[in-house]
Amino acid sequence: MVPDIGRGSRTHGLLVYLYGPGRREEHTDAHLVGSWDGFAPDPGRDTDPQVTLARLTAALDLRVKQAGDRAPAKHVWHCSVRTAPGDRRLSDEEWNTVAQRIVHATGIAPDGDPDGCRWIAVRHAEDHIHIVATLVRGDLRNPRLNYDFNKAQAECRRIEQEMGLRRLNAGDGTAAKNPTSAEKFKAERTGRPETSRETLREAVRQAVAGADNEKEFFTRLREAGLRVKVRHAPSGDALGYNVALPGDRNRHGEPVWYPGSKLAPDLSLPKIRLRLADGTAERATPSAAGGWADWSPPARERRSATGLAERAAVLLDGDGDEAAAQLVGVGELLDAVAQTSPAATRAELAAAARAFERATRSHVRAERADTRALRSAARGIVQAGGALGRGEDGGTTAMLVSTLVLVTLAAARWHSARGHAQQAHASRQAAEHLRTAYRQAAATPMRVLHDQGRALPEAQRLTHEATLREALPEQGVRADGTPAKADALVATLAQAEQAGHDPEALLQQAIDLRELDTAEDVNDVLVWRLRRIAQLPAHPGEAPRRPHAGTGPTKTPANRTGARNAPTAAPHPAVSDPRSRPPRR
Repeated sequence: MVPDIGRGSRTHGLLVYLYGPGRREEHTDAHLVGSWDGFAPDPGRDTDPQVTLARLTAALDLRVKQAGDRAPAKHVWHCSVRTAPGDRRLSDEEWNTVAQRIVHATGIAPDGDPDGCRWIAVRHAEDHIHIVATLVRGDLRNPRLNYDFNKAQAECRRIEQEMGLRRLNAGDGTAAKNPTSAEKFKAERTGRPETSRETLREAVRQAVAGADNEKEFFTRLREAGLRVKVRHAPSGDALGYNVALPGDRNRHGEPVWYPGSKLAPDLSLPKIRLRLADGTAERATPSAAGGWADWSPPARERRSATGLAERAAVLLDGDGDEAAAQLVGVGELLDAVAQTSPAATRAELAAAARAFERATRSHVRAERADTRALRSAARGIVQAGGALGRGEDGGTTAMLVSTLVLVTLAAARWHSARGHAQQAHASRQAAEHLRTAYRQAAATPMRVLHDQGRALPEAQRLTHEATLREALPEQGVRADGTPAKADALVATLAQAEQAGHDPEALLQQAIDLRELDTAEDVNDVLVWRLRRIAQLPAHPGEAPRRPHAGTGPTKTPANRTGARNAPTAAPHPAVSDPRSRPPRR
């Protein structure tokens, strides 16, 4: 059950809309389900609705007129309350109970208070009502409405439990402001897929992702096509900023400006300055970064970011609050990847970044947080530009996204352990979008790797299957007892050995990086870990690189003797495909 509260100054205009046909003829059978005394006139049940509408307006505004100049300018309190999709249909009597409980909880009309504000509840659809109140009490004082939205939310959570409705996640006051009904109607009327507020929020988030300083942040905003207005103090220092979409104007023809703080709590200029104060880490040279100089900049930056994402996942698996800062860095990394990703994966990655934005904010604050590395990775990805989606660029996108799935699941566990229901849900939503993007990005390189694994000489293939079976004994057979194949993983081990690595030691290093229990497909996760550690091309069609010092275990003939002497006459059971087992939770 979702409440949405707003203020206005035109009682009659709001009532005309509520009792009218709606902007798309969506209003049906408009009628009262409750009122302050139970006897308010109902235009929906009268033979002369226009006259009754005027009588209802006068009754609601009576105390406002009596208060005169003491009445607030925006004296109309409007709260829509909607049940969740799939909830049962509530009766008029039940909606009346809902309305009474909300006006009591918010202080509009407390139970037993004869001087409570006048209010009505109008129903014109199956799944919601509109509560309208005028903000002058019977003693002509204004009601105390501190935190009315939070109080309405809390009461809705209690109503859901008592009425057997779908229980939504409780908020903690750190969520971004939802678009108003007027903003939603305007977006529909102008043919926009989302409201201006939502478009601007995403654009500002992407502009701050990896920005090195305040000047660069404002430059990125303007390059994104936004109108930017900076508020300055007499000293010349910037106090804040407003943004607007080109062509988005109000009824007076003026641009509709949004302060950063109204887009999201962490997008105010002071909050952005705190993030920029961390700076970005110095970028390593290609040779120092593992010998990737001959790969494209997008591929090189994605490889570098993958290792940092692995580290963030490890920190999120811990118990410390310093992981809260890692969430902000991961959010910037997702924004950077989304705005530079290939067309095939862009929509899902953008959806993942939008979902995870909620997971970056909570009341937990890290005292000793260092997000420079992640911010630097985001900056590098943005500066490197968009990936083509094929060859090494596409392969490294799959490599990075595979790791980001595990990072977002680690974030979900971190939030769940602290009771952050909305943030945990947002993290899991992001993981689902990332999984879809991964399947799109990994389709071609994984298909090539599977073909390469099947084409290996039988003796070589069986040797690497024995290595896998020894390192991952629980994955030797499918659930039905038949042998399973891990051709892409076998091909990766063969290529690592060809490049001079010790396959057993390299595989154990990949397994030990962090747990694999949350992986949807363990084989895929290990493929990308191995290819990153061993500096193998993310796209198997590329030529392999020789290992650089310190990048991974090199081949030692002595520790391969046992594996090479493994019998080859009889087939070995191969490593299982994790998708054949029950899904991991």
